[in-house]
Amino acid sequence: MPVHLDLASVGHVVLDQLLGPLLILVGAFLVSRLGRRLVKRAVRRMGSDRVREGLIALRRHTPPALRETREMDTLRSEQRTEAIAAAVAGFFVFVVWIVAIVFCLEAVGVRLGPLLAGAGLLGIALGFGAQSLVRDFLSGFLILVEDQFGVGDWVTVTESSGGQAEGEVEMVTLRATRIRALDGTVWHVPNGQMAAVGNMSQHWSRALVDVRVAYDTDVERARRVMKEAADEVWQRNRDMLEEPQVWGVVSMGPGGLVIRLVAKTKPLEQWRLGRELRERIKARFDAEGISVPPASLALSDTVAAAEAGAVH
Repeated sequence: MPVHLDLASVGHVVLDQLLGPLLILVGAFLVSRLGRRLVKRAVRRMGSDRVREGLIALRRHTPPALRETREMDTLRSEQRTEAIAAAVAGFFVFVVWIVAIVFCLEAVGVRLGPLLAGAGLLGIALGFGAQSLVRDFLSGFLILVEDQFGVGDWVTVTESSGGQAEGEVEMVTLRATRIRALDGTVWHVPNGQMAAVGNMSQHWSRALVDVRVAYDTDVERARRVMKEAADEVWQRNRDMLEEPQVWGVVSMGPGGLVIRLVAKTKPLEQWRLGRELRERIKARFDAEGISVPPASLALSDTVAAAEAGAVH
């Protein structure tokens, strides 16, 4: 018997089984591409507006020198905004394609009940296996949103295992942070492994200069000389934000008295200014005839303090 093709039925099958899912996929592609761009643009605009508002508030309440700190570093702001924008856009695209796949399966007549049950079991298994990766991404997202640290900051990271990494932050991603140590070593620390982070360069820093003098030294005279030396550095150095202060005697030991001087500085300038302050104080002490204890006594005092700290 001759076979008669029902063109209407064939066309109906083609439209239902092929054209429908194809249109859904094309629509998902267009929506994801357009949505990604719109989401990134919105996040970038929000980030730039927030930075601008922060700059305005900062300029109202801070001295002129602080406005030039590395907190306003363009690279840091751009990287933070781009990472957040990429994360939000990626989540949007993921949701769009999940919805599109569900509609495609329904269009071709696939029963979603058993499939969703199997997918749920698979998701649970993958969740147990990738929970550390998810924790890294969530921690990285919070680090960027809260601006805990960024590129150019000097940080000390304590890992959950007890290890430590200290150095300059070179890169921050959603999964890990790259830190360059003082000796050049590069540390890659997963964000989820960070138990605590100390940021030494956020907004401002402080130089601590402890000077040891002999017991027979006139403390008031030593403090005055230290203050005069520090004021000389402050008057000709814009990296020092406020007038330095001599707090006074902070410890007494076999090696003598320790007098502390503090100076508020721009981020990451505390070490350079600390060295300059010590050099200037040493020169003024020599000129004023203020004696310091012998190196052997100072060393024994340091060892005794370290042993006492180990005991407690």
